Amino acid sequence: MPWHAPPIGREDMSQLFIRNLENHGTLSQEEKDALDGAVNRVRDYAAREDIVRDGQKPTESCAIVEGFACRYKVLDDGRRQIMAFHIPGDLPDLHGFLLGMDHSLGTLTACKIAFIPHNVLRDITETYPNVARILWRMTLVDGAIFREWMVGMGRRSAYERIAHVLCEVLLRLKAVGLAEAYSYELLVTQAELADALGLSVVHVNRVLQRLRREGIITLKGRALVINDWERLQTAAEFDPSYLHLGEGAKR
Repeated sequence: MPWHAPPIGREDMSQLFIRNLENHGTLSQEEKDALDGAVNRVRDYAAREDIVRDGQKPTESCAIVEGFACRYKVLDDGRRQIMAFHIPGDLPDLHGFLLGMDHSLGTLTACKIAFIPHNVLRDITETYPNVARILWRMTLVDGAIFREWMVGMGRRSAYERIAHVLCEVLLRLKAVGLAEAYSYELLVTQAELADALGLSVVHVNRVLQRLRREGIITLKGRALVINDWERLQTAAEFDPSYLHLGEGAKR
């Protein structure tokens, strides 16, 4: 049976992104307390709703508490390119803290989003240089994931691309305690996979059907079970080192 993440209580909201930060470095209790008190509001979003739009200069950054979101750009003719999937625990718009937004951040599913004002984030990073270093490291890992996606778009087959993203999402969810063994809720539609991987929806469907026929995965609705992790990794030529999971806590 696929594993389902438990609902998040209000008292756990800041703990998710703190847990994610701890994958990138060790936090003192004082630093955790400062981060825990940084969230000033929480908002529920419907699916396919913008959180921040391209060109905006936000005054707060956000952390995803529940649901899946994405970074994306839209061309003049309406074609969309998804550049990243974001899961609970992610702080996906740290770019806006210093640069403003040169892309949009939107929900893929219904989401619960926590917000941290930039003036509070600035105070925390100035008071606690270790937190600034960890946030910087998170943005570097985001860049590493983006580079891996670029390699996939340019050189991997459709089969390899889809297998790769299924591997990646599993390990990222496990890192924040939202997946168990080889099972998780894939809160991404075939159309969204197509927009992320430069494929047609028909092609995505064919690859998923092939992975099912080969017995590598079971996918019913959003419930994904990876039946053969080794074969999926081999199919994707998946090397998880680019995710740098847990390495920061050792430094």
